[in-house]
Amino acid sequence: MSKSFIFSSESVTEGHPDKVCDTVSDAILDACLAQDPMSRVACETLVKDNVLALAGEITTGAEINYEEVAREAVRKIGYDKQYAENTGYSYSSKFDAESLFFMNFLGKQSQDIAQGVDAKAAEHKDTAEQGAGDQGIMFGYAAHDTEELMPAPIAYAHRLGEALTNLRKDRVHTWLRPDSKTQVSMQYVDGKPVSVTAVVVSTMHAEEIDTSEMREILKRDLIEKVIPGDLLTDDTQYLINPTGRFVIGGPEGDAGLTGRKIIVDTYGGMGRHGGGAFSGKDPSKVDRSAAYMARWVAKNIVAAGMATECELQLAYAIGYPDPVSINVNTFGTNQVDDEKIIKAVKEVFSFKAADIVAQLDLLRPIYSQSTNYGHFGYSSTALPWEQADKVEDLKSAI
Repeated sequence: MSKSFIFSSESVTEGHPDKVCDTVSDAILDACLAQDPMSRVACETLVKDNVLALAGEITTGAEINYEEVAREAVRKIGYDKQYAENTGYSYSSKFDAESLFFMNFLGKQSQDIAQGVDAKAAEHKDTAEQGAGDQGIMFGYAAHDTEELMPAPIAYAHRLGEALTNLRKDRVHTWLRPDSKTQVSMQYVDGKPVSVTAVVVSTMHAEEIDTSEMREILKRDLIEKVIPGDLLTDDTQYLINPTGRFVIGGPEGDAGLTGRKIIVDTYGGMGRHGGGAFSGKDPSKVDRSAAYMARWVAKNIVAAGMATECELQLAYAIGYPDPVSINVNTFGTNQVDDEKIIKAVKEVFSFKAADIVAQLDLLRPIYSQSTNYGHFGYSSTALPWEQADKVEDLKSAI
């Protein structure tokens, strides 16, 4: 008897208030790493109305104008009144790159934390190796739903969001505004995605566009161009701006904070999440780097044909170099004994905190590439943790 269920995942665009904050935090991280690869960065951003505040801890040899980096990140998203006026379209948002009120509450990393992370001996520290930047659990996941080995609902939700942003930035539809959300509900039969049962698109827009017209345009120019036709059926439900109006948006409509979209950033709820956010953190923070590592390993396991679904869990103690646990779960889809997979994984990969950074070459200003439309999958295919480059090594180890 076949097993059928519906699973839904959402995405948000870079103009969503929380993603504005993630974008600013990662822009500051990249600015620091570009000058000083050994920068320690934990940068949080808050936005509301026309206010942007930075807080956190940064220890770096880089000379950074944090305010200008933040304003430029906001400008690139599209909250830019001057650009709007110069190009002749209406701008009504309170939030604006040029006029926003900027506050800086950044300090330096605690020395107590630094001595645990630094690759040198310290009083009462068990090892002179580089330790994990925090305790915690991290998950990586991969599934054979899509070519990038991501769950189908979050993969298509991200693609919709990215395509919607391109329609705005390419000025195909000048009434589109930066703050948008997408959601895809996918029906699975016997573990395989077979059809989309519902698509939700909510986008901020100019006052002058008629809602009925907007719905027709976005169904035609967005949904039907992004989601494969064989997944859309006569029963697919299309909910486009279901409130009927979305003129007030961005930080004017809602406050934003770094790290509030962790399920959007990962697997849309299909795979578990350890709880740690990613953006604004340098790779000494294992809640970012080890989550990337776990995705890399899980993806290579699935790409090697050892399973059609895989979840990897890692756990760390602050200041300690090795993980305290490694667990691989293939949910009964494995073609090789799980014990053999775990043995091969430990042979091919090193999970020490410092080795993760080295294996993935993470001391580079690459993080703004992963901020929006998923840290994993379609938009991140060029990033190191998305490479299926250890397939043959795993097969040889098996």
